[in-house]
Amino acid sequence: MRISNIIYSVLAMVLIIVPTRASAQNVQLHYDFGRNAATTTVEMFRPDAGGSTFFFVDMDYSPKVSGAYWEIAREFNFWQDSKVNWLSVHVEYNGGLNTVAGSFNNAILGGLTYSGHSKDWSKTWSVTASYKVIPGTIALNGEKQPHNFQITGVWNLDFFDHWLSFNGFADFWREARPWQGTKFIFITEPQLWVNLNKIEGWEKINLSVGTEIEMSCNFVQKGFKVMPTAALKWTF
Repeated sequence: MRISNIIYSVLAMVLIIVPTRASAQNVQLHYDFGRNAATTTVEMFRPDAGGSTFFFVDMDYSPKVSGAYWEIAREFNFWQDSKVNWLSVHVEYNGGLNTVAGSFNNAILGGLTYSGHSKDWSKTWSVTASYKVIPGTIALNGEKQPHNFQITGVWNLDFFDHWLSFNGFADFWREARPWQGTKFIFITEPQLWVNLNKIEGWEKINLSVGTEIEMSCNFVQKGFKVMPTAALKWTF
């Protein structure tokens, strides 16, 4: 899950805003088989006349609360009726803490987002290129390196008349980590959900069951790592 450890302190979103025509909120519960721990996630997305706002809050339990992490991102788009409505200005903040490392370094991002969607909005996607400031970052040569970059892709795909949803993000960014001798980090967290409100008689039960698979390189540790979860999601 997103705040599985101290390394996640520098994870930038990820959840960069994907345009949609309606606001959405959900609560997720994940059991992480890689860490034998649980994580809860609260997400909110809300569009408006000037763009959209997204945030999420993660909390880890093992079994007591052992960490918290949040991100908030804003897409500015005052030209939604123009021919370049697919382009928006992106601003984001990340921060958190855990019982092992204490408070994480803050991360502040600013950039541009390209967004797209299918005609029926059942499939949406976005790509964001950002300038990323991570105060306190030290390069491999020992010098300060707060100025970095990040590329993020986000998608949400519905299939089989919304029975199945496949969504997630992928992040690639520069952040030196002298203790493991690396300069760049990659992480992706695809989620697959079965939406139970498609069952006849369950239309008002907005429960989904599914999984998330965190795949990363130089994130939790040097090299490639895979951590699957079993999950429940309630959408409001």
